[in-house]
Amino acid sequence: MAEKRKKANNRMTINELMQQIVAFFNATPNNQFNYKQVSHALGLNMPAQKQKVYEVLATMAQQDFLIETSPGRFKKKDRGTRVTGIFERRNNGKNQVLTEEGEEIFVAERNSMHALNGDKVEVYVYARRRHADPEGEVIEIIERADNTFVGVLNVERQYAFLITDSKTLANDIFIPKNKLRGGKDGEKAVVRITEWPEHSKNPIGEVIDVLGEVGANDTEMHAILAEFGLPYKYPESVERAAEKISDVIPSDEIARREDFRDVTTFTIDPHDAKDFDDALSIRRLSSGLWEVGVHIADVTHYVQPGSIIDKEAEKRATSVYLVDRTVPMLPERLCNYICSLRPDEDKLAFSCIFEMDDNAHIKHSHIARTVIRSNRRYAYEEVQEIIEGADGDYKEEILVLNDLAQKMRQRRFENGSISFDRQEVRFDIDENGHPIGVYFKIAKEANMLIEEFMLLANCTVAEAVGKTTTGKKAKSFVYRIHDLPDPSKINDLSVFIGRFGYRTRLHNNTKELSKNINKLMQEIKGRPEENLISTIAIRSMSKAIYSTDNIGHYGLGFDYYTHFTSPIRRYPDMMVHRLLDRYMNGGRSAVEQSLESKCKHSSEMEQLAANAERASIKYKQVEFLSDQVGEEYDGVISGVTEWGLYVELDENKCEGLIPIRDLDDDYYEIDEKNYALVGRRTHRTYRLGDPVRIVIANANLEKKQLDFALVHTLKR
Repeated sequence: MAEKRKKANNRMTINELMQQIVAFFNATPNNQFNYKQVSHALGLNMPAQKQKVYEVLATMAQQDFLIETSPGRFKKKDRGTRVTGIFERRNNGKNQVLTEEGEEIFVAERNSMHALNGDKVEVYVYARRRHADPEGEVIEIIERADNTFVGVLNVERQYAFLITDSKTLANDIFIPKNKLRGGKDGEKAVVRITEWPEHSKNPIGEVIDVLGEVGANDTEMHAILAEFGLPYKYPESVERAAEKISDVIPSDEIARREDFRDVTTFTIDPHDAKDFDDALSIRRLSSGLWEVGVHIADVTHYVQPGSIIDKEAEKRATSVYLVDRTVPMLPERLCNYICSLRPDEDKLAFSCIFEMDDNAHIKHSHIARTVIRSNRRYAYEEVQEIIEGADGDYKEEILVLNDLAQKMRQRRFENGSISFDRQEVRFDIDENGHPIGVYFKIAKEANMLIEEFMLLANCTVAEAVGKTTTGKKAKSFVYRIHDLPDPSKINDLSVFIGRFGYRTRLHNNTKELSKNINKLMQEIKGRPEENLISTIAIRSMSKAIYSTDNIGHYGLGFDYYTHFTSPIRRYPDMMVHRLLDRYMNGGRSAVEQSLESKCKHSSEMEQLAANAERASIKYKQVEFLSDQVGEEYDGVISGVTEWGLYVELDENKCEGLIPIRDLDDDYYEIDEKNYALVGRRTHRTYRLGDPVRIVIANANLEKKQLDFALVHTLKR
């Protein structure tokens, strides 16, 4: 053994030796050593090795990592920097801490104090070596993040483990037998880490919920939610509180409101929707103008601030839409019954009322608390048939609303709004949750009709609070904001579309850029590369978030925008309803810091919900194609990474990976600038957007991963 180590040390490079010396001084930061002591500690006892150690020590002193305290004696330079940040654990050992200033500090596993992903930690930052990334060690875990993990139980006679597939934890979790909560070998479970002893390889945990049999639909959907820290069941205490809410509207409440119960009103929603949170009313006024009412469920009339229902809704922040189910923000009694604008029932609403001419120019508008009575519940498909010429209830009203919406839509795009009409993958699901078919959701005029009036209401509410006279400060409010795109990403998009022969200019001012992106979206419509280019274009945009700092909404081209129209499924809309009511009644400005904190939480929860939705789609894609291993499909390269090529299939938009290890005719390196893998010897190139033919090689449900094998490339 000693002989092997000796040979290994003889072959050690300067860089490897330097890494060992860094680790040695980091482990003993307060002590001084000469080159003989360092050599002995590292097992380098040959004269030539000691000479090399001395030279490296001198170099590291020049690089400011070490200081020479006296001739020939070295000590780690105390940078004296302690910073706080969020620990990001990776199962490949490349842990890091992201500081509040945005600096990334590498933390080796031995220096992590077993911090978990998301923990707020204090880090001691080592003296930085020239040309090296900053490195440090965790010295305190200030605040623990959620420490629950999802996996499969491995239960033996004397012990049990949770086998995780987490991207943030490489270690299985040891579970004492008395902490299994009835969990059996092979079942999926949610486990909380209770401790991680300093010298233990594995953390110790306890089962907090058994999800069920691996592969069962409910088990897997609940596992996806738990993986992202999202709730998959409702607290009974909240359900009980909801059951106590009366569905009877007092006469004095009706008397305080504008009464629209005799005005033609209807809802338009997806065919399987149960929570109808918006309705439209329309009538011709004696002035010749059209009165259009956008009526939104008055959730905040029933959900009081600080109540148990309100606290649960704030925590969830949003409803979550998976492939086969909705996980609601509010209890079912509220979202599907009391608040839902169901037909032929009196309902309370918060409304924007518009008077507009035949060209959809608004002559007057106001915001009011109302009572309505929907005459009809429509699915989008029914309204679309009427728009396309079929007969149906309230045909004249629908056609007028559609005409007005189309005129508003045209003006919106002329004023800088961007159109991304990307196809959305949907699955036909059988009674067991198994996908039996794929279809694509495409927005048609019926969808656009609703979209335009919801956008109008959201803008109107935002302007009512945010748009003030010169010199007057607007009251604190919740805005939906969207920043300008990163110029470098727009440049990359311009280069990328050029490979497909598109020469659209994407380097003008912001308004021109919007128009040119819209022009590009029209040019690619119906082309094989439409979905891919739309995806890359969307990725080049900033993410829309909630904030009290109004910078406008670039993607929509609005200076003032908020979310007012979906309080059943979004907590920011409830916040907006309360603020609007407060200010309409002469209330003082709300505390901005408190609002901003809630905005940040809502934005984060929105992103988690989107990630969970994508994970559920990915799972169903793998499940759908698991019966078709060995089948060939045409597709397009949709992602290029150092570990392989992602391919999106033309027929069903399912995506899988061609592992780089399977491209065995050459050694391939990633060319990030050109979105390509390039063979070192042959210079064979696989680029983003290239058409290929693949065969489905493997479908791994546990990892939500499809493996493809390349058959051959195709001509564009």
